[in-house]
Amino acid sequence: MKIIYKGICCLFFLFLTIHVNAQEKPNIILIISDDAGYADFGFQGSKEFKTPNLDKLATQGIVFEQAYVTAAVCGPSRAGILTGRYQQRFGFEENNVPGIMENYNLPDDEMGLPLEEKTMANYMKSLGYRTALFGKWHQGNADQFHPTKRGFETFYGFRGGARSYYEYNEAHPTKKTEDFLEKGFKNYGETDEYLTYTFANAANDFIKKDDEAPFFIILSFNAVHSPMDALKEDLGQFPKLSGKRKKLAAMTLAMDKACGSVFETIESLGIEENTLIVFTNDNGGPTDSNASSNKPLSGTKANHLEGGIRVPFIMKYKGVLSEGERYTYPISTLDLLPTFYQLGKGDLNQLSNIDGVNLIPYLKGELNERPHQSLFWKKENRAAIRDGDWKLLRFPDRPAELYYLPNDQSEQNNLASKYPQKVQKLYKRLFEWELTLARPRWQLKRKYEGKAMERMDKYRLMEKEN
Repeated sequence: MKIIYKGICCLFFLFLTIHVNAQEKPNIILIISDDAGYADFGFQGSKEFKTPNLDKLATQGIVFEQAYVTAAVCGPSRAGILTGRYQQRFGFEENNVPGIMENYNLPDDEMGLPLEEKTMANYMKSLGYRTALFGKWHQGNADQFHPTKRGFETFYGFRGGARSYYEYNEAHPTKKTEDFLEKGFKNYGETDEYLTYTFANAANDFIKKDDEAPFFIILSFNAVHSPMDALKEDLGQFPKLSGKRKKLAAMTLAMDKACGSVFETIESLGIEENTLIVFTNDNGGPTDSNASSNKPLSGTKANHLEGGIRVPFIMKYKGVLSEGERYTYPISTLDLLPTFYQLGKGDLNQLSNIDGVNLIPYLKGELNERPHQSLFWKKENRAAIRDGDWKLLRFPDRPAELYYLPNDQSEQNNLASKYPQKVQKLYKRLFEWELTLARPRWQLKRKYEGKAMERMDKYRLMEKEN
């Protein structure tokens, strides 16, 4: 009897230990909007758009004033987020858009996140997390790149980079398989619900599952990427706006309400103090195609001006991180993976070749220096480096530009001719970084190569006229 009693006690304490350890690991939710403008949120200063739920999140957490993505377009940016590595290190330099690529003997169906790269989901799954992705994938359309084969146990979304917010049917068809909604692997089926709400509701259902293991969710909205599909009731909330701007405001409001439903679910379950929430965007807003605003930043999606690469960013962890504060040093979405991994009780020494850093010591005041002295961007011959508060932009067809961002975040005062030695130094740093990169796996066709440059020139002309 004593042996049986001891055995029961051991099992009880083992169960208790496992339960306590599971509770020590926070649930993690990463929410990514798509193509949102830097200034198109209340917490970013917008007086036109309505984002009450995200504004509330901002008061409950930390707003990052200088958060950067690793690319000014969707696919490469998300590759950097998922791996914690500069995506150029494994050749994911261009957007993976089938049909418009000219590549190195690489067919369209092989354009995706390389299989040898470990993802955020792989890492979190190894720590005992339940992993899920809801929404946009855009890391390869072929089966070998599928989210369920890249560490996500649960997937409900679409493989491509953009799609309609309404269901595809005979009256509203599509020929692209990557556009279709998919639950798990190849279980295709559309919904009659507005897509932004579909993804949030799927996340809510996952959160509500009775499971001892902590969860890791990426809620990857295609909102507010084109097409400009807005709900009638949301359009009515913006009588003073018109055209694309009005539609964008309505789409942003719907996304905010979807985020609010997730926040409400977390609060209702009583897990707010054990859940980390991050909200950010994948690149700057396309000011031409969807009328977004990146003010006061200069630039737009697809170029390396601040408006193309600096994004809204909120982090909330109730009881651990400060509330209602702003973090002023530059950070990168590369930092998400090591931050999540450390919070999940992972050993950071086991992360190899990671370019991001764990942000928690910086946010708690344990480390007072900058998380990054230098940050880099590159696409074809265009590149940029931020070193401290200086930023150099390199172009293939014009002299480099140099800016001192604390006094000129709109990048209007080019100091290259005034500080030639600084230009030379940053050029050298940029070149040294480029020597560590892999060869691009695919390239845009020639007719698309100048698109970002044309956007930049158009934007500069508009600024001069205004």
